[in-house]
Amino acid sequence: QVQLVESGGGLVQAGGSLRLSCAASGLTFSSYPMGWFRQAPGKDRVFVGVIRANAGSTVYADSVKGRFTISRDDAKKTVYLQMNNLKPEDTAVYYCAAPRAPGMLAYSDSDFGSWGQGTQVTVSS
Repeated sequence: QVQLVESGGGLVQAGGSLRLSCAASGLTFSSYPMGWFRQAPGKDRVFVGVIRANAGSTVYADSVKGRFTISRDDAKKTVYLQMNNLKPEDTAVYYCAAPRAPGMLAYSDSDFGSWGQGTQVTVSS
């Protein structure tokens, strides 16, 4: 059974930084791309970025490109989301997710079968 646990959320002022972590268990972590999504109040959950398995190349949503960085530590079975130059519009619950199959390129919400519980990020102006 796949379990994903996020941590690191909190309250930060605009322009500040936070690093989210997502610890995984129950899957061959190194074989899975790992994604980050976010859901703002009253809005749908949206794609933030994904890091592929093996070489670990990344893809980001335009709204976070240049400010957010996803990395992974396969030995610790953990994926990270470093968020810099945060803006009030980044306020949301952030979720990490694993796709339905190892190695599966996934960008859409429906491609991911395992989700964490989410961690709240609030950016004040």
